[in-house]
Amino acid sequence: MIKVFHTANRERGFTLIVALFILLGLAVLGSYLLSMTTVQSMNSALAVRGARGYQAANSGIEWGIARVVAGGCDAGNSFTVPGTGFTVTVSCQRQGFSEGGNTYHVYRLAALAESGTYGNEDYVSRRLETKVTGP
Repeated sequence: MIKVFHTANRERGFTLIVALFILLGLAVLGSYLLSMTTVQSMNSALAVRGARGYQAANSGIEWGIARVVAGGCDAGNSFTVPGTGFTVTVSCQRQGFSEGGNTYHVYRLAALAESGTYGNEDYVSRRLETKVTGP
């Protein structure tokens, strides 16, 4: 008498379990890649806004230097840079020095460019400072 064992019947469903684990792994990998793509695009957008903020603050410094060259500085001024949504606040402090019988004035200029609401994820600010010698 010959006994025949049917091993195929005992191993049913094993392929299904392996396939489920592979599908689960691919789903986890796909969701990770999707979240990384989202984070990268948000970082890129914030980098562009930061560069615009720097340029807005730089325009405030240049405006302040033009005011100093024109004959003095104002205590504080604000303006909005068109098309960017940045509000730039420029402050100026004057300090006098005497050297060799001559009087010099050093102007300390600070420009703060802000966009968005502080505390929100869309808030961007850049601050630049410089010193200028003038009349």
